[in-house]
Amino acid sequence: MSRTGRVGAETSAGWRSFIRRRTAVFFTFFFPVILIVIFGALIRTDPTGEGLFTEPATYYVPGYLAVVVLFTPLSRMGSEVARHREGSRFEKLATTPLTRGEWLLAQTVVNAAIIGLASLLILGLVVLLTGAEIAFSPLLVPYILVGVVCFCGVGAMLGSYTDSQDGAVAASNAIGLPLLFLSETFISLSQLPDWFGPLVNLSPLTYFARGVRAATYSGAETPAIAGVDPALANLGILAVLAVVAFALGARSIPRTD
Repeated sequence: MSRTGRVGAETSAGWRSFIRRRTAVFFTFFFPVILIVIFGALIRTDPTGEGLFTEPATYYVPGYLAVVVLFTPLSRMGSEVARHREGSRFEKLATTPLTRGEWLLAQTVVNAAIIGLASLLILGLVVLLTGAEIAFSPLLVPYILVGVVCFCGVGAMLGSYTDSQDGAVAASNAIGLPLLFLSETFISLSQLPDWFGPLVNLSPLTYFARGVRAATYSGAETPAIAGVDPALANLGILAVLAVVAFALGARSIPRTD
């Protein structure tokens, strides 16, 4: 069987495995919806006020998308790798032509399909509930895909180095929650202490948020990088980080258990 055939077969198996878990399907789409309802429709933004959620609604679009682009790969890949380890499935995988990189690629494709659907739902709800005026840039698609690749790699590492599925989920939450709110998603740099500013640049999610905001929000003040349009420059940085994370994630997956 060719590499394409191997990846395709594993992708199909991964998709069927996901849709059979009704609880996972429900919460994958339910969690971002609840977030939008609470922060977008109930709390609402107040551009003339001070404190949190004072920017126009469109400013927070990257944050809403980040919920699924960050948490879904971290939790799904972390628990999936941990589950395979606990079931000694990587020992069986080692006897097949499917490599660790191909297995991770197949799982990434499944996550990309799930997150693509969730992102469409999120964008529709943001427009409907908050009245956000989103510029639907074609760069949204590569941003979501590259972000999924990046965080699938990180999720694979979490699943490889934690001792159980519960540990992988706990680790994904411990990493995901700080990144979600401290990567220029819902909280701007001006609201953070000066000393914390440089640390924000260490988060891959920061480049996702900056780039998506530059591409979808006409009022964004995202600076250019080396004279390059910020939407393209941040995508380039995120792509480099995604390649590194994917390579490390594939390498971390055990050959045997």
